[in-house]
Amino acid sequence: MDSATVLIVDDEPQIRRTLLTILTSQGYSVVEARTGDEALEVIRDERPDLILLDFNMPGRTGVETCREIRECSDIPIIILTVRDAERDKVLALDAGANDYVVKPFGANELLARIRSTLRRTTAASVLPPFVSHCLTIDFERRVVSLRGKPVRLTRKEFDLLHYLVANCGKSLSHRRMLQAVWGPDYGEETEYLRVFINQLRKKIEPDPRQPRFIHTEPWIGYRFDPPQEASAEVSLEK
Repeated sequence: MDSATVLIVDDEPQIRRTLLTILTSQGYSVVEARTGDEALEVIRDERPDLILLDFNMPGRTGVETCREIRECSDIPIIILTVRDAERDKVLALDAGANDYVVKPFGANELLARIRSTLRRTTAASVLPPFVSHCLTIDFERRVVSLRGKPVRLTRKEFDLLHYLVANCGKSLSHRRMLQAVWGPDYGEETEYLRVFINQLRKKIEPDPRQPRFIHTEPWIGYRFDPPQEASAEVSLEK
């Protein structure tokens, strides 16, 4: 958990430096953004594990940034602010924040809240293993095998597969998949997604020309759905 990447979003350099010192001393990797717009760019490129987001920023506010992030990502967000009125806390939480910390705060309190938030979100985001007669996926270990042989996936290929299986049986639009896996600035790159789906099929499908797991939904997107004839052998293990 202490090797997680944390994105600091704050327009004040001194606060960013202070948070950087606190976090790196505990082994966290840190990336920074000065504005909400910069934060959205960093999320697209870096995919941090947690975001420390300032409530009051010029331009796109912390609440507006939080809402924008929540439209396409479930990355945990902790709001940092000098405002401690109940209505402000409610506003931040309703925008999608996972927690709310009032400035000034102690380093130990902040670190405890980060650990708590990461524990909750990590436990909720790890899927149980997927097991079928030919395909096995261990999401916690990020290990995939087809007919007992290991399959090597890139990070993005695995993230895409994770998202598909997490929504097993659901028709997922191109835009929803692109923004969930690649970030909020994506959505129209359907050809880009098609290339990744084809690569994924070549690696996990017994016959990529006749997909048994990743199905195309015409004019919509894709759907992960195990073959019916093997339904008795397919499970998301408890």
